[in-house]
Amino acid sequence: MSKDERTEIHTEKTRKKMKDIPAQERPYERCLEMGAEHLTDAELLAVIIRTGSREETSLELAQKILALNYPNGGILGLLHLSLPEFMKIKGIGRVKAIQLLCIGELSRRIWRQAALSGRPTFKDPGQIASYCMEDMRHLEQEQIRGLFFDTKQHLVGDVVLSKGTVNASVITPREIFIEALRRSAVSLILVHNHPSGDPSPSSEDEQMTIRVQEAGMILGITLLDHVIIGDTTYTSLRERGLM
Repeated sequence: MSKDERTEIHTEKTRKKMKDIPAQERPYERCLEMGAEHLTDAELLAVIIRTGSREETSLELAQKILALNYPNGGILGLLHLSLPEFMKIKGIGRVKAIQLLCIGELSRRIWRQAALSGRPTFKDPGQIASYCMEDMRHLEQEQIRGLFFDTKQHLVGDVVLSKGTVNASVITPREIFIEALRRSAVSLILVHNHPSGDPSPSSEDEQMTIRVQEAGMILGITLLDHVIIGDTTYTSLRERGLM
């Protein structure tokens, strides 16, 4: 018997298996019997990652992932960690790390589509905030997005224009209007987040808004609003009378 064969047999004997857990406690069986809505976050995650490691079942591994002490831990961590960060977790290889990344991205897309459902146009800042909130409120750096619209106020472009440092993003009107002209947009809304969670506009936010508004007047492209995303809250500079 080769060394590899002996290692494989040893691994099989020592690997903790989900079948060793009573059937009524296994996430997959619980989902079949009771429905996904009755599963805990860890149980849902265990069903998705399917297998554990040599030392842990998939449920124990899921519990470990959710217990990590990073900013916005728990299930929100799935929106924050990168591929290398996931792979630093013992028991998480490349395949599981990719699965976890995809879970986070899928949740963002579901939220975005739900926000758009039945609302093909944006008529108030609350709709803009709902559309962007789950994408942006967890970000640890400032990000500026441009939402571009046609003559009927239909969204024709959603572009990340700038990713900044922990507390600053730098963008010029030129970069913004290049994207607007590419999409033949007649109007736009700027959206950016404050990692602090407080959406109150800074003096820099107000100055940038004025510069973009003035450049848009020259080009015939209207800046409709500048919305700042906080943690479940937002501020509209137009509603505040700052533009």
